[in-house]
Amino acid sequence: MLAYAWVIPAVMVVSFALILFFGKRLPRKGHEIGLAAIAIAFALSTVCAVEWVGRPANHTVEPVAAEPHGEATASESGGHGEEEAGHGAEEAGHGAEEAGHGAEEAGHGAEEAGHGAAAPAAEEGGEHGGEGEHEAEPIREPVVSEGTWYENGPVKINAGIHMDGLAVVMLFVVTLISLAVHVFSTSYMHDDRRYTHFFAALSLFTAGMLIMVTASNTLQLLFGWEMMGLCSFMLIGHWWEEKNNSDAALKAFFTTRTGDIGLLVGISILFFAAGNTFDIAETNRAALAGQISDTVLLAGAAALLCAVIGKSAQFPLHTWLPDAMAGPTPVSALIHAATMVVAGVYLVARLYGVFWSAFDIGGGGINPIALVGGITVIIAALLAFVQSDIKKVLAYSTVSQLGYMVMALGVGAWTAGIFHLFTHAFFKGLLFLGAGSVSHAVHSFDMKKDMGGMRTFMPTTYKTFMVGTLALAGVFPLAGFWSKDEILLGAGENGYELFLVVGLVGAFMTAAYMTRCVYLTFFGEYRGHGHPHESPPAITIPLIVLAVLSAGAGLLNAPGIELFTKWTENEAVLLAGVAHHEFSLMTALIGGLFAGGGIAASYLYYWRNLGPHRLTERSGAAMAGYRLLENKYYLDRLYTDGIVASIKGPIARAAYIVNQRVIDAVVNAVGIGTRRAGRFTYDVLDQKGVDGIVNGVGLTAEEGGSVLRVLQTGRVQQYAAFLFGGVVLLGGALVLFT
Repeated sequence: MLAYAWVIPAVMVVSFALILFFGKRLPRKGHEIGLAAIAIAFALSTVCAVEWVGRPANHTVEPVAAEPHGEATASESGGHGEEEAGHGAEEAGHGAEEAGHGAEEAGHGAEEAGHGAAAPAAEEGGEHGGEGEHEAEPIREPVVSEGTWYENGPVKINAGIHMDGLAVVMLFVVTLISLAVHVFSTSYMHDDRRYTHFFAALSLFTAGMLIMVTASNTLQLLFGWEMMGLCSFMLIGHWWEEKNNSDAALKAFFTTRTGDIGLLVGISILFFAAGNTFDIAETNRAALAGQISDTVLLAGAAALLCAVIGKSAQFPLHTWLPDAMAGPTPVSALIHAATMVVAGVYLVARLYGVFWSAFDIGGGGINPIALVGGITVIIAALLAFVQSDIKKVLAYSTVSQLGYMVMALGVGAWTAGIFHLFTHAFFKGLLFLGAGSVSHAVHSFDMKKDMGGMRTFMPTTYKTFMVGTLALAGVFPLAGFWSKDEILLGAGENGYELFLVVGLVGAFMTAAYMTRCVYLTFFGEYRGHGHPHESPPAITIPLIVLAVLSAGAGLLNAPGIELFTKWTENEAVLLAGVAHHEFSLMTALIGGLFAGGGIAASYLYYWRNLGPHRLTERSGAAMAGYRLLENKYYLDRLYTDGIVASIKGPIARAAYIVNQRVIDAVVNAVGIGTRRAGRFTYDVLDQKGVDGIVNGVGLTAEEGGSVLRVLQTGRVQQYAAFLFGGVVLLGGALVLFT
């Protein structure tokens, strides 16, 4: 099945077409097609996962010892990646393929054969690298199935799939979350006015993500990436009649398009730099082998990072994601848990060789990826504290957790970043669907005005929401504990101590704001109206399934098991020499203490009424800080009133002037000229010309007839006289002229 994994996104594309054309004629308005399609896709993804796990690990890869990037040019790099087979390392520019490889000199000593990790922060004396080094174990060889898409002279572009552990994990996660969302939506969206359209868009949205994660080259990846952008516009603006919803859809579309410019530029740069190829694996090899110059590689990676910032809602382009909550809740769950926003994280993970080399991730200290992720972790977590809308609390939580993933990749913790993406999909999908379940009962998302005490009305929703909250907070032994612990460990061991602190502070705040969310929603007195009740099975069953996964999925990479690492480790990670570290009980305890501290602080503040209540009324600084958070750091005002208005205003005024003074002037001139031409045509050409000729001919005929009428008397004698006169005249003429 791995070689035919392209069938999985194809099923969802077909589902979209069938629902769109025939959905409204079917008994269930098309959701039966969508459900069947995603169930088939999930089953096939599970088969792929089973096949991958059972695939023998017999592919050995050694870290490359790249020569300085500046010594190779883009032209020298062409075709080198294709010459590597089964590989360890290849010296830049020589194309000499080493088979079976032992060790390669890197200018600072020989690396031992089988060595699986490089020593980051080598300039610090190897302080962090030694613990992470391990003997390289063979990995599962990826399944690649490609065909020629088109040829342009010597350039040959392939299309196909690249199936490795990362792609298999993403297939499983995307189809599972999408299946849960489809089932949930059959009840939640039951009486929606565009029910069929909604399920058609869900199918295409899922297809876009599946196309992206299976792509073997950056052009296909771009196609899936943009397909998701289009579908997000349709789904966020599903109820477009309300201005807030259409504005949110436009904001999401244009903000992510801003980042997508970087994706187009980055793909173009890397195409030429890697030797006229879009192939992702070859691009990674060229970057890691030093076949691309430093400047070009840095430019390409920086452009791609812009795309990551836009799509994965990282600072400073994170502002679109909370507003995207205007769409239906199932859409929010799908966007936040398994598609769209994790696409940027996937892009970094898939092209990790490019980012590793361009930003010197192995060197420790600080780099753009870690910096962007670290800033996002903190600023988004702070914003979650001042939200009253439960979906916006979860939205800012997603932004913060995406920051964790990006930061993990930036500090060299590749497996930890992907593992957090994996576990986060389950508990964040659970939390969003749980929020939808509550809103289904109270018909509102406002925790302060319309919720409270919901645990007594909705026990299943409450219990599953608590599991998701504790997993997100990183409480042992739930899934979030294991993935966050690996991120903290990687930051500390790889020479990124600053980001270890950022991760711990983020863990404290995550636990605190989610405890606040639980209190406002499920504890205290019910503040809403009506009589809330538990949701139907179509809503609660997906919650239970995701709660089980949120509790147990983290064990896949627990100490002594570490199956997730074995299943997902790929060639680019090993070629880069990314370090792996053994489980640290101390790091785990510290992380657990920070999470527990956040829960305790929030408990004391809300349940026990302890702490600095009404501080903003007593302190001007506290009020200023609150206003800063309430206005979301004034970034929306900067973008809307500053950047957008400064561009939109002059453009609008210029367009108005051009419209009034140029376009309208031309149109009016044409109208006036046409009117005058018509009048001239009527008065002169038609009345005096055409009609004059016709009337003249008629008058001539009439007058001629009047003259001839005098000669028509009917008397024979007169006709004979005319005849005799004519003969005389004719005879006279003959005499005179002959």
